[in-house]
Amino acid sequence: MNESVNDLGRLVAAARDVMAIDDVTEGAPPGNSVRLRGRLLLPSDEAYDRLAAAMQPLGRTPLLRKDATDQGGEAVEVLAMPVTFAQTRPRVGLSLVLFALTVLSCLFAGAQMIEGLEQINLNLLDGVPFALSLLAILTAHEFGHYLMAQRLGSPTSLPYFLPMPFGPFGTLGAVITARVPFRNRRHLLAVGAAGPLAGLAAALPILLYGLSLSGVQPLPAGGYQMEGNSLLYAALKFLMFGKWLPSAGEDVFIHAVAYAGWAGLLVTGLNLMPAGQLDGGHIIYALFGARGVRTSTWIVLGALAALTFIWSGWGLWLALVFLFGRLHDRPLDEITELTHGQRRLALTMVAIFLLVFTPIPLTIVP
Repeated sequence: MNESVNDLGRLVAAARDVMAIDDVTEGAPPGNSVRLRGRLLLPSDEAYDRLAAAMQPLGRTPLLRKDATDQGGEAVEVLAMPVTFAQTRPRVGLSLVLFALTVLSCLFAGAQMIEGLEQINLNLLDGVPFALSLLAILTAHEFGHYLMAQRLGSPTSLPYFLPMPFGPFGTLGAVITARVPFRNRRHLLAVGAAGPLAGLAAALPILLYGLSLSGVQPLPAGGYQMEGNSLLYAALKFLMFGKWLPSAGEDVFIHAVAYAGWAGLLVTGLNLMPAGQLDGGHIIYALFGARGVRTSTWIVLGALAALTFIWSGWGLWLALVFLFGRLHDRPLDEITELTHGQRRLALTMVAIFLLVFTPIPLTIVP
């Protein structure tokens, strides 16, 4: 009992350095948290850093948010949650095995892109240009997230690549899981934006190089697959070939490297959809908070439902966003706002989404 009282005293003492405390409540949710209500004496980001450092030896992690009971909007509450987030060792073996399988899967997918192929091609070396290009883009994207999270002290897992040998790309992409909640909206934005920006930086030169290896040809009567246009992809084709394509019965028949670059734009657009735990969802949360991302997720669901009528593949995304997209990562410090520069970055990411989103990703002409 004395130890518990002593810990409570230390919690209150730590909080008094950064806030004027009005009341203290023990046993508050979640778990057996200690809730402290009052007003901050320091900027919220500095206050949180000091609270986290003081509470960590006591086995607690602070959650800083607005006090919903305060009508003036100036009061805050600190929830000293009875949990800490220990560092865990990355599962390097699993990550390497999945990456190796994805390499083989992408090589197989790329080997099927040889012109005039009439049967399954098992010469995986034929798939090197496509696999190397696509994996360079995906790796840049995932390590953009990973390295930014490490830099900000929000460790994540290593990227887990997902092989899919019989899909159009040989992979479903990759995932990274956060081991510790993000510190604040600034961290959420930085990690959410770093992946798409890094992936786009890799995809654009690969796509341009691939288009230089491609040529414009008349569209045949059938038996081909046509990739869809985003605003950015259509503009790049105009830059390379001097006309909007497809038009006048012609389109560019792209090299495997260009196909990988196009896939990089597609993946960037999918990740930037402003829903749930997608990169776009993180960015919208950073801009507008939990209510903003909930609203944008329902808008995305409505848009996907409408798009399903023009491309059936959106039905799968509609189901995934409905099942998982309504969840979102909640930062530990919900008060610290974005700087003006960070708001401009977030709005830039929204603009990039509009440029790379592809309404009809693939059209198969039988």
